[in-house]
Amino acid sequence: MHVTYWCEMAWLPPGEVVESVVVGVEGRRIGEIRPEAPPPPGAVRLAGLTLPGLANCHSHAFHRALRGHTQTGRGSFWTWRERMYAVAEALDPDRYLALATATYAEMALAGITTVGEFHYLHHGPGGRPYADPNAMGHALVEAAGRAGLRITLLDTCYLTGGIGEPLVGTQLRFGDGDAERWAARADDLARAHEGEQDVEIGAAIHSVRAVPPEQMHVVVDFAHRNTGPLHAHVSEQRAENEACVEVYSATPVQVLHDHGALGPRSTAVHATHLSDVDVALLGGSTTHVCMCPTTERDLADGVGPARRLLEAGSPVTLGTDSQAVIDLFEEARAVELDERLVTGERGHWPAAQLLHAATAAGQASLGFPDAGCLVPGAWADLVSVRLDSVRTAGATKASAVESVVFAATSADVHSVVSGGRRIVEDGRHVLGDAGALLRDALAPLRP
Repeated sequence: MHVTYWCEMAWLPPGEVVESVVVGVEGRRIGEIRPEAPPPPGAVRLAGLTLPGLANCHSHAFHRALRGHTQTGRGSFWTWRERMYAVAEALDPDRYLALATATYAEMALAGITTVGEFHYLHHGPGGRPYADPNAMGHALVEAAGRAGLRITLLDTCYLTGGIGEPLVGTQLRFGDGDAERWAARADDLARAHEGEQDVEIGAAIHSVRAVPPEQMHVVVDFAHRNTGPLHAHVSEQRAENEACVEVYSATPVQVLHDHGALGPRSTAVHATHLSDVDVALLGGSTTHVCMCPTTERDLADGVGPARRLLEAGSPVTLGTDSQAVIDLFEEARAVELDERLVTGERGHWPAAQLLHAATAAGQASLGFPDAGCLVPGAWADLVSVRLDSVRTAGATKASAVESVVFAATSADVHSVVSGGRRIVEDGRHVLGDAGALLRDALAPLRP
C-alpha cells in the first residue's frame, strides 16, 4: 500500500529541520523522502514538526495503575514497591491485556512507536504457571499489536527476593525456579513469535538482587542465541550497591561485566549511582544506558551521570518506567534539566542529542536499528507535533527542535504513523477514547 505524506517541517538526518518534505510510504517502510517539495495532490498533510517514531526503552505496563496513588504521603522506594506488588497480585492475563492495551494506546498518543517492556509478571498467584506459562507475555504482545506499537518483550529472569533471599509473597509470581527453567520458558515464547516483524523477544536480568551471578550466564546465552537485546536494572538504589559490594566485593556494574552481560546489545537501566570504574566499564563496552528521569525523581532515586556515560561511549536512551508520566519529551528535557540542578551549569545536552536518544538510539537498543530515522528503507514511523499550541506557539524553523524538546508535551502530538499504519489522527487513537480505556482497565486494580 502506498501513502504519500507532506510534512510542513521534518527533522531529517543529520539533524536538520527541513521545510515542505514529501514522505512516500510503501507498506511498512519509507519509500522516498523529497525535501523542499510542494505537496502532491492527495497527499496527507502533517502540520508542525514531523519526527521519527519515539522509543520507550523501559516500561512496566502494569505500573500505570499506580499513578496518583503512590504520590500521596511520603514513603520511600520500598513502600512504593509494596503498593506495586498489590497491583501485580490483582492481575491475570485478561486484566493485563486490557490494562496494557490502554497503556500502550496512551504511549501511542505520546508519539511512541516502539516499547521495551521489561516483563517479569510471569505466573499466577503463588507462582503457579498458567496453562500456557507465557500467557502474560502473550497478552503484552497482543496489547501492543492492538495499540499499533512494535514491542520488544524483555522476558525477565527474577529468581531471588534480594541477595541470598528467597522469593516471597507476590514475588513468587515472578520466578521460574532457576535460570535454566526461565530459559526454557523464554525459548517457548521466542518460538511462538518467531517471524513477527513487530515483535522482538529479548531478555533481562532483573538486577543483581534478583539473579545470582552464577546463573547470569544462562540469560546472557539466551540473548546471544537469539541475537536479541539484554537489559538489566543497575544501581538504582544506593542500598542495592551497598548490599552487592558487601556480598560480592564488587559493584553491580562490575558483577554484570564479569559475567558477560555488558556489550553493544545490552542496556543498563537507571545507572544512577556509579563509580568512575562503572562509567568506564559501561562506556568501554558501548553498553546502552536508559535514563528514566520522571520515575527516578518520583522515587527520590537520584540523578545519574548521563553526560559522562555518553562521553565514555554509552549511547543514552529514555524510558517511562513506572508510568508516573508517559511523555518522552519530558524524559528528554529532564536529562538536561536535572544535570543543571546537580552541576549548577546549563547546556550539557543540545536538544538534537536528546531527540536522538528518544528516537534512533532507543530504537537500536530495542533491536530495531532500522527505525528512528526519516530515511528511505527505514520503518515508516512519523510523529507530528503541533507548533501552534500554547506551549509551542512562536516556534520557527530555527527553534523547532528546541521548542519541542524543551516545551512541548505529549498533548502536542497530533498524528502518529507506526510501521506505515496511522494510529493517531487529530490527537485521537484508532481504538477510540484512550482515557475511557484506561478508566475501565484501572477500575478493578486500584491499589
